[in-house]
Amino acid sequence: MRTPLSSLTLIDALSLDDALSALQAHGDLVPLAGCTDVFVQLNAGQLRGTRFLNLWRLDELRGIELRDGWLRLGALTTYAEVLGSKCVGEHLPMLLAASREVGAIQIQHRGTLGGNLANASPAGDTLPVFAAADAVVVLRSVSGERRVPVTRFYTGYRHTVRQTHELIVALDVPPIPGRQWFRKVGTRAAQAISKVVMAGVRAPVPRVAFGSVAPTVVRVPETERLLASGAPLTEAQAALEREITPIDDVRSTARYRRAVARNLLARFWVETQ
Repeated sequence: MRTPLSSLTLIDALSLDDALSALQAHGDLVPLAGCTDVFVQLNAGQLRGTRFLNLWRLDELRGIELRDGWLRLGALTTYAEVLGSKCVGEHLPMLLAASREVGAIQIQHRGTLGGNLANASPAGDTLPVFAAADAVVVLRSVSGERRVPVTRFYTGYRHTVRQTHELIVALDVPPIPGRQWFRKVGTRAAQAISKVVMAGVRAPVPRVAFGSVAPTVVRVPETERLLASGAPLTEAQAALEREITPIDDVRSTARYRRAVARNLLARFWVETQ
């Protein structure tokens, strides 16, 4: 059953300070921007809140720039803006690859990086990219700013360390040595939720992150260690199977996800040589 609009409240934030003050004053506000997930939940009657804070007008949360070698991505940066960014193409090409796989062109113009992070779905297309990139989530409140590595941002299925009075304002990505790689496996080439999604960096110490194989996006440290040590690929694949916990659901089976994850790891290792 659809959620009745009469049961919802929407507050428009006119500035970042305005938004932070509203979050401080009303602990039950749910920040929103592109609404690509909210509208789906609204139609399905599955909204987790009834009071929302509209951030779409806040240009302070937009933009892509380099700061001392780090790539800063504003929380309201859309996938379309990522795809048009030469800066992202040079410094984080695996994010370009992920952004091409996000929905249809309409979703790419409305969906935001901050929204994908906050939604906390383990199937989020960009989340393995940021985990493999060792990105940092920048959170802000009226009392100041704190920085949380993406690898520590998620505490469980659709749960994060963000407090109700905090707002995701940006993502900071350090310089990344080595070749980057991304693959999404879904029912279709586009407009499909991933069955398995992977991002990797072929560095002296490889970084490998998976989505849709656990309650949250995951790095696989034992697998990374074996790849770095020069161990046989089959050993790294066996370690990978121990480090992921896929489930059976309407989109796929745990058995299929394990097989795909093994194959993706092998393709990553061969294609980035």
